[in-house]
Formats: sequence, C-alpha cells, structure tokens
Amino acid sequence: MNLLTSFAAGMLITSTICGAVYLTGKNDIANATVKTSVNTITKKVQPSEEEMKNQLEAKGYIVQTKAEVDKQVQDAKASAQSKAAPAATDAAKPVTRVVVNVSDGMTSIDVGRVLQAANMVKNAFDFSKDIEAKGLENKLRPGVFIVDSKMTYDQIVATIFK
Repeated sequence: MNLLTSFAAGMLITSTICGAVYLTGKNDIANATVKTSVNTITKKVQPSEEEMKNQLEAKGYIVQTKAEVDKQVQDAKASAQSKAAPAATDAAKPVTRVVVNVSDGMTSIDVGRVLQAANMVKNAFDFSKDIEAKGLENKLRPGVFIVDSKMTYDQIVATIFK
C-alpha cells in the first residue's frame, strides 16, 4: 500500500509542476482567447431596367413601354378610321369594328370572350374549340388587331391568329 501512495504522490507533484510551467510560461497561447468574428453582408442587387428588358427578351417576351402600347393602339384606331371613311358611303348596314388587344398570356378562349362580347362570334368556348381543331392555338401572338362585322369568320381568325 505504501507503494501505491508513493506513486499517487509522485503523479500529483508531476502534474502540479507541469501545470505551473504551462501557465507561467513565456508563450501566452494557452491564456489567449481567440475571438474571430465574421461579418457577412448580403446585399440584394436589383437589375437595371435595361438588364430586366434584355432578360425578358432573351426568354421570348415582347417588352413594350406604356407609350409604345398606346401608340400602337392609336395607330390601329387611326387606320381603322381611315378605312371606315370609304366604307361608310356604301354601307347600308352599320359595321361594327372591334380592336382586339392581345396581351402576353392570353389564350384563344380569352380572344373568344372579347369577340363574343362584340357579337362577332356566338360562343367563346366553341370559338376556342374551333381554333384548337384548326391547330392555330400556338399562332396567337401579342398585338393589336382590328376586326369588323363585314369580315367572315375565317377572315377574323386569319387576322388574329397569324
């Protein structure tokens, strides 16, 4: 038992000496606390108008300003009025002119609803089904189209679905 006590006392003295040397040594790395701070700033960058326009055009969209759209509508109305003047002299029946503004994302049923509201077609759903039967559903492009009541059904379809 004396042997075990001597061994334990030796271990205690050795660890005390090692601890003292470690803590009082010239190298203060053990005492130094390392503080690292990482500041990450995330800033969301808004693309410019020109960059947004280029991105949309690259994906196949047609980008127009409000002024450009208004000018197109005015030009369409002006051309309709200039065509209406000669037709008014020989027309016994009043002619209904409809300006159909097809925007991006519209479908044939939406165009059919516009034409139905103007009494150009009887039923928007039947109009849509007929367009699908003719295989023209993917031919609808954004733009301003003018149709009138003197046009045949096929002329109306040919005007809007180019």
